Amino acid sequence: MTGASSGIGLATCLRASRQGAHVVLVARGATALEEAARRCEEAGAASTLVLTADVGDDDAVAGVVAAVLERHGRLDAVVSNAGVVAYGRTEDVPAEVFDRVLRTNLTGSVNVARHVVPVLRRQGEGALLFVGSVIGHIGVPTMSAYVLSKWGVRALARQLQLENRDLEGVHVGYVAPGGVDTPIYEQAANYEGVVGRPPPPVSSPDRVARQILHHLDHDRARDQLTLANDVIRFGYTVLPFAYDRLVAPLFRLGAVDLTRETPPTAGNVLEPHEEGNALTGDAGGALAGIARNIRKALRP
Repeated sequence: MTGASSGIGLATCLRASRQGAHVVLVARGATALEEAARRCEEAGAASTLVLTADVGDDDAVAGVVAAVLERHGRLDAVVSNAGVVAYGRTEDVPAEVFDRVLRTNLTGSVNVARHVVPVLRRQGEGALLFVGSVIGHIGVPTMSAYVLSKWGVRALARQLQLENRDLEGVHVGYVAPGGVDTPIYEQAANYEGVVGRPPPPVSSPDRVARQILHHLDHDRARDQLTLANDVIRFGYTVLPFAYDRLVAPLFRLGAVDLTRETPPTAGNVLEPHEEGNALTGDAGGALAGIARNIRKALRP
């Protein structure tokens, strides 16, 4: 599991641990990973293996796969989940930050595939699952790097599905959560001036983890993890004239916290901020957040 020290990744590792799985945790920060592994052991994992790596580094990913094979001899299921976010107009996000979002989210996914798929093909079985986003199907203002990366992850998953149709036992999957209560919003790079928050309806990381594990066992399970994703995708595709008018004000209403200003920051994009890693975020309830934004907008 990449991105295993926080949010969806941590929740998935914990849920797999409760099922008695051998869990491999991969992320950039060693301290947060060790704490995540401790929690997995307490939850009942058959074993834990901690491997620090930046998925954007192809050699590092190769080393991770080699270490897992040395320890366990095979790969049963790999979840490519590592991701970072940057807020800000396209021209306002520094080139280094913009590029690193793409490097982590998209190139990192390619690197995982490059080294995992050959192992699955040699085995003749196993699963590789990419965690995308509803944002990989639509456009939203001030999140260009993330949008581009998640569209790319979806395309990568589809390409790999086409390329591996010849082996029935090899499953390449993709899931798209909507808003999820994780620390990724507070940890994000931000050049927009206000802190991001998960848009409603907001899922818990544990619910997404349950859906991920279900998808690993059922290759025909729904890719979209909430019905709201289908509504949003319909508007973007079928009603673009309405979507384009509504997306900016609705984004400001439900996907940022206008009461929490922030100076320009690279967040955890360029380097891990382990102190901010956690199972859930601290944005609070979605309806309460929207109410705060309305009050803020109405103040003279």
